[in-house]
Amino acid sequence: MSMNKAYAADDIWFVGEGAKQGMYVKYRIQEFDTNNGAPFDMTIYFKEKDDRGAWIAPTFVEYQGNVYNGTMRLGDNLAALGGGSQIPDNMRPFIGAYGRSLQWLEAFTPVSQPLSLKAGSWGKIAAIGGEELKPQGQQRITVPAGTFDTTVVGWHKGQDNKIWIENEFPYPVKAETFVEVASGQAPIQFKFDLLSTGMGEPKPPKSIEEIPQPPLHQATQRGTYDLTLSWSPVQIQPNSNTTFTVDFADNNGRKLTHVSYDFTMTDKSGKVIYDKKNAFTGEGSTGIHDIKMGTGGPVSIAVVLHSVSGVNTGVFTEEADFGVVVVPEFPVSAAIIAAVAVAFIVAMTRLKGNIGSMIGGRNTL
Repeated sequence: MSMNKAYAADDIWFVGEGAKQGMYVKYRIQEFDTNNGAPFDMTIYFKEKDDRGAWIAPTFVEYQGNVYNGTMRLGDNLAALGGGSQIPDNMRPFIGAYGRSLQWLEAFTPVSQPLSLKAGSWGKIAAIGGEELKPQGQQRITVPAGTFDTTVVGWHKGQDNKIWIENEFPYPVKAETFVEVASGQAPIQFKFDLLSTGMGEPKPPKSIEEIPQPPLHQATQRGTYDLTLSWSPVQIQPNSNTTFTVDFADNNGRKLTHVSYDFTMTDKSGKVIYDKKNAFTGEGSTGIHDIKMGTGGPVSIAVVLHSVSGVNTGVFTEEADFGVVVVPEFPVSAAIIAAVAVAFIVAMTRLKGNIGSMIGGRNTL
């Protein structure tokens, strides 16, 4: 702490600094171990502190058109949940991603021993290969929430890993870090951007049914392979045939051949619609599946690789998951209403035309 006093008070930062009652933040977050790295939005509202000084923070998560809500109970460091948090099961993976993206950083600069944004080094950690984490200078950046004067804190390990911190703001404004890999393109370890911030209780987001459009790209959970899913017709109709194709590449984008894999499709209730075990691409890099679809609604697709060019993937599971939507069937009642509405519009148009002709005829007399 004596070292900290050598710096101006404004140079000191820790996770949670500057959090205020009535403040909210909204971030777009990606995390390697959550939903195969697919992004989600999280809104955190610092409603009040309880009698033990912990933040009571109502929280919303938006993912693929769905909204999950709960209440986090957070200490001053904001990184770890405290007892009394009310988090439903379907929200826990997202809360886990939130915690993992902050806890390692909080270990460097805790509220009890915060570090200076002008320090020569913040130290080393084995989780990033012993590389030195340190402030790297000032940078003005623009994110969806606005423009901020930040200090870049980062390290280099195959990739430039960076975190942009504005002093007196509780979370980094932006972050982009990568998984350490021996070769190939490193996938994102965690990434986030500040979408908005302000004072006052934020309006709860509404659920909407997003209908994904092809192609969809997804890396396997370990980042070894990249898969691309497409389908035809683009609008997936209920109780009709749809052709799905899945293309396989490594994490450098090179196409793979002789891929053995499973292709499994389940509906929103968990019922299996289609399950093809040990499918094989042969000489090409594309697998093709003609599937009779069920009723309308979201559908989950799991693709699990077993071997590539005869080489087994080993003890690790190489899986990519996708979500598509079967459009709801058009109700008969809605069709009747629509037909009546169209007929009414046509009749009114003709009536107006006839009246116009009559008026026009009178004017010529």
